[in-house]
Amino acid sequence: MKTGLITSDTYQNHNTGEGHPEKIDRVTSVIENFKKINNKQLIWKKPSSFDSSLLVKTHSLDYINFVDQSFPTNGFTFLDGDTIVSPGSKDATKDAVGSIISAIDGVQNKEFKNAFCAVRPPGHHAEKNKAMGFCIYNNVAVGANYLIEKYKYTKVAIIDFDVHHGNGTQNIFHDNEKVLYLSTHQYPYYPGSGTESEKGKFNNIFNIPLEAGTNSEQYLNAYESILNKINQFKPEFILFSAGFDAHKDDPLAQLYLQTEDFYTLTKRTLELSKKHCAGKVVSILEGGYDLQALQDSTVRHVDALIEFN
Repeated sequence: MKTGLITSDTYQNHNTGEGHPEKIDRVTSVIENFKKINNKQLIWKKPSSFDSSLLVKTHSLDYINFVDQSFPTNGFTFLDGDTIVSPGSKDATKDAVGSIISAIDGVQNKEFKNAFCAVRPPGHHAEKNKAMGFCIYNNVAVGANYLIEKYKYTKVAIIDFDVHHGNGTQNIFHDNEKVLYLSTHQYPYYPGSGTESEKGKFNNIFNIPLEAGTNSEQYLNAYESILNKINQFKPEFILFSAGFDAHKDDPLAQLYLQTEDFYTLTKRTLELSKKHCAGKVVSILEGGYDLQALQDSTVRHVDALIEFN
C-alpha cells in the first residue's frame, strides 16, 4: 500500500504578514519539493470537509465562536501576540483540521497505509479555550478525538517531536485516559510548559525536556523512552505532531538534530506501530522555520512512511 499526502492550496491564503516566521513559503517549499521528487508511492489527497460539531470535542463552543468572529474582511486580527489571522485564514484553518480527518479516514478505509498532512496553520499550541504560538485549532487533538468518537478507539498515542512543547495538546487531553501524549522538546523554552512532573490525571502525559544544545545521539537515546512508553500503552492508532524545528539549522530553537534523525525516529516508531496498531499512523506538520531544513526533513520523514510495510 501507498502513503497518503494530504494538502490544499488554501494554506496560501493564511497571510500572517511581513516577517512572520510561520509564513506561506513553509508549506509551498514542502509541497513543491514533493512534486519535484514525484514519488509514485504517494497518493495526493485533499482535506475533507467536516461538520463544525467535530471541533466541540476539542475546543469550547465559546472559543470556536470567538475564532469564527475573528476572521477579518481585510487586514489582520491578532488572536494573541504572535497568532495572526487574515481573511483567507478561515479556509486554511478548516483545511488544516480537515486534512487529519481525511488522513484518518484514508488509513481506516485502507486507501493508503499511513499519511502525512502538509498544512498550515499548525495546531499543537492551541488550547481548549485559547489560540497561541501561531496555532488556531489543535489539528492533531481534533484527529485524536475523531478516532475516539467515530472509530471507537480507546487508546490513541500522540507523539510530538516539535522543538516546542505542545501545551495545547497536553491541556486538551490532561484528563483523558484514552489519549497518551508524549513530547520531546527544548526546555526551558517557549511556551514554558513540559516538565517531567506534568503527568496528566491518568499518567497519560509523558514529557522529555531537553537542554539547548542536545545533539542527535542524545536525542535518539532520549527517544527510546518514548518508544518504551508506547510499548507499555499499546496504542490502537498513532498520531505524529511533526515539527521539524529541532533541526540544527532552525532559527527558532537550539537543538541540533540532523535531517537523517527525522527518518530514524519515524522508522523506529513505525516498527513499533506494526506490533501494536497494524502500522496505523498519521502525521501532521507543526513547526519548522528554515525552508531548506524543512524540505529535507519532511522528505526523510515521509521516506520512512513510504518504506514501512
